[in-house]
Amino acid sequence: MFYVSFSVILAFVIQSFVMNHSHSNSPVSFHQLDPEQLPIPDHELHGWKHFAGIYAGEHVAATEFVIGATFVALGATTRDILIGLLIGNLLAVLSWTFITAPIAVQTRLSLYWYLKKIAGESATKLYNWANVLIFTVISAAMITVSSAAVRFLFNIPAQLDWYPTDLRFIIVVLGVGIVVVLVAIYGFNTLAEFSTICAPWLFIMFVGGALALLPALTEAVLGKTQMANWEEFINIADHSIWTGINAQGNKGVGILEVMGFAWAANTITHVGLIDMAIFRYAKKSSYGLFSAFGMLFGHYIAWIAAGIMGAGTAVILNTTIIELDPGDVAYYALGISGFVIVIIAGWTTANANLYRAGLAAQAIFKKQSRKRVTLFVGMVTIIAACFPFVFKRFLPVLTYAGLIVVPVGAIVFTEHFIFPRVGLTRYWVHYKNLSHSIPAISAWIGGLIFGFGLNILNVMSFYYLFIPTWFFTASFYTLLAMKFGAREEFEEEITRDTKLQAEITEYQNRKAAELKVNKKGLFIIPMILDIIAWGGLITILVLAAITLFGSIDTITYESNKETFHRIGFFCTILYFVFAYLAFRRWKKLNR
Repeated sequence: MFYVSFSVILAFVIQSFVMNHSHSNSPVSFHQLDPEQLPIPDHELHGWKHFAGIYAGEHVAATEFVIGATFVALGATTRDILIGLLIGNLLAVLSWTFITAPIAVQTRLSLYWYLKKIAGESATKLYNWANVLIFTVISAAMITVSSAAVRFLFNIPAQLDWYPTDLRFIIVVLGVGIVVVLVAIYGFNTLAEFSTICAPWLFIMFVGGALALLPALTEAVLGKTQMANWEEFINIADHSIWTGINAQGNKGVGILEVMGFAWAANTITHVGLIDMAIFRYAKKSSYGLFSAFGMLFGHYIAWIAAGIMGAGTAVILNTTIIELDPGDVAYYALGISGFVIVIIAGWTTANANLYRAGLAAQAIFKKQSRKRVTLFVGMVTIIAACFPFVFKRFLPVLTYAGLIVVPVGAIVFTEHFIFPRVGLTRYWVHYKNLSHSIPAISAWIGGLIFGFGLNILNVMSFYYLFIPTWFFTASFYTLLAMKFGAREEFEEEITRDTKLQAEITEYQNRKAAELKVNKKGLFIIPMILDIIAWGGLITILVLAAITLFGSIDTITYESNKETFHRIGFFCTILYFVFAYLAFRRWKKLNR
């Protein structure tokens, strides 16, 4: 199905390029520009808390269920997980800090508009097609994950093959998918706000579920329900979670593979520079360090917690982790709240990515509305979601998706940082009024051939393919750009561009002076609402800790776990009601 979808999209790409003829990009006044084309003004910049919140919210999601369990099935060892994930995620944080954030802060532009300035309209269209493909596949995987929870309610068997084996599962996917598509079309802003509320709850539930299932693993390995110390935890993990043996009974992946995936999982956003759209609002490029909130809570703790929950569920059901899906794991770890976490986590992630896919498609078909193209992309997404292989193969999908966009990141990084240091002119394509850049398109295609060629030849672990691909593309692009015009002088164009930027800054300063901040009202009410909401989260965590440390035998454990499930669901409802009311109050007060 993936290859069929890819072929369809590729056909549209070819058609788009056939219809796209060369034209001159004559300079325009900033008054005629789309607001997205303008650099972010100083009065719209945010402090570090904003970015810590964004990354904590975005990277604790439904994907964590899939990836955490996958590491167990791949046969990583406990040492690989604890150390490898930490190092790999730190490398990802450094990539955001030293690659993405500096370019974003210096340009104050999203990658889409900056790439257009560097590579022209044609390369930007190609890039948008790549985004349509990538975000469609990710959205499809998350719809499948949400459907895994819903199918559990109707006693539909787990879908373990690459294709659907039960008509009822297809019906569930259609139902869930239609909701996702409609929200992406009509209600994305509300959902985006709701997603920020979900982040703390998601994290607490991941941790709570892991704590609640550890006694089951302890009993399976040690014959008792309580652990005495850290050494016993490592022993339990080595024998029942991260055993070093994969699902096929062979030696599993090593620490280098674990590190590589943790680093490569987000190459789309850091080395691929998608998150320029986020960091263009940062006051300092050092705010890239606050991506650690997402990597620490989501890609370290949540992945580890998901692995524990998957292994614990497998013990309870006397099966293997590869025969489970997120619905099974979430239910046995969290009870009824498990249905909620899988549905919400998958729903919010799918909507965000489907919205991105729709925006990318609308940028290609400019005469069509965003709603119409999002509807079409959504239909393709729902069809793909019916095939469970999409989320079963989520690790390689993420890695290969990153490999597709990494060459673009290399081109932009090279022109932004390298060109001024080697005597080449930035934005030479823009200054020459070219609609397309032969060096950029050629370097991108060359990078893809190089990267996927290394994969076919099995030269190295595919988790690290993005590194040589990045360097190859950067070098190839530099050589081509030197031949096609980057060595030329553009004094008149640079002067005109500098003047235009100054006028834009002056215009934005005038707009900022006209803004009036109106903060009034009693802050005590939303503060009380927040306290109640967070009280619910703390209660969930306390009940999970009691289940872990207070279960002296099997009978006590079952009783404690049942209490955790029952009261935890009540606290979940309590949290969402009061957190949402508090959010609306804060928003009204700061409007």
